[in-house]
Amino acid sequence: MTMTELFLELILKSNEFVSKYGYFGIFIISLVSSINPFIPIPYFILLFTFGPVLNPFFLALVAALGATIGKTLTYVIGLGGKELLEKRYDKQLKKFKKIFERYKPSIWLFLIGLTPLPDDPVVIMCGIIRYDFRKYFIALFLGKFILSLILTLSGFYSINWILNYFNIEFGT
Repeated sequence: MTMTELFLELILKSNEFVSKYGYFGIFIISLVSSINPFIPIPYFILLFTFGPVLNPFFLALVAALGATIGKTLTYVIGLGGKELLEKRYDKQLKKFKKIFERYKPSIWLFLIGLTPLPDDPVVIMCGIIRYDFRKYFIALFLGKFILSLILTLSGFYSINWILNYFNIEFGT
């Protein structure tokens, strides 16, 4: 099986899962895809395709919550990494923390959450320097929520427009 076939199979299985479990399905898929960056579960594609099927606002809310909770494991890994790195790189970590906090980390977390770019390095560093968890969670959640909302609304309006344009009834 080629990588393309594997990816398409993953999309189909994910689609079936969300079709069966709805909001809970998208929560689980966004959670799992955020925990493991090595398994490309296409929850962004699902947000787009399920935008016209489920309520776009709630779909985005559930996906953002799942993705942010999933990234919390990465944050916790950073917390554990602090113990390993602290003895050897204490001066460098303190210097990084000072620089990091000077440049508005909540804004950076929001912006990285707002993009589909990998956010693991930033999230791990937040854990290593013990950045305030509430600020971390809120900033990352808001970014992921807006990104998810853009995707769900894009699917809602574009797919509905196409169906209306070609006079296709949904479900036929």
